[in-house]
Amino acid sequence: MPDNSADYEDSDELQPDFDEDDHPARVWNLLWLINPGDEDAALQQFDAWREARAGAEDDASDEQWLWDLKDAIDWRSGFYVDWKDVDSFVAALDEMAARWNLDIAWGGDFDDEDFTDDLDVPTLMTTAHDRLREHGYTVWNWNTGGDAYAGWVALSRDDEAMLALCSLLGVEVRPGSDPF
Repeated sequence: MPDNSADYEDSDELQPDFDEDDHPARVWNLLWLINPGDEDAALQQFDAWREARAGAEDDASDEQWLWDLKDAIDWRSGFYVDWKDVDSFVAALDEMAARWNLDIAWGGDFDDEDFTDDLDVPTLMTTAHDRLREHGYTVWNWNTGGDAYAGWVALSRDDEAMLALCSLLGVEVRPGSDPF
């Protein structure tokens, strides 16, 4: 077998270098992670976020930036659903997975009451996380501080970068296998 290890970059070189003083740049990096391969979507969402933030100070201690981001990415690169809104959660994740031509095998038929009786968003989030991991994606959820679930999907190879970036942004995230 030929040694092609030189064809692979050192994983340390792939880790992004974040400037801790540039909050908008960190938000842009987050959008880049949750829109893999779709720079146009990331740019549109960044513009929508900046427009929502117009007049506000770009202060990381102000949590309003995250809610503005939620609005900019909702149903395209992110989800935000009520704790009991199973239908919206499934629709949002199906739409996000369709961006990469993926179907999530939810484990049953949603028209079957026997299947849907015991379903809740955390159970479905775990299922979506497991199914998308099989294709190299990770479902992330962030702590909304309330009785709703919110998050996004990114490439699994970017898991460490996602954790580092969210730590810099002050956003508590977990993989979808461990919902808040």
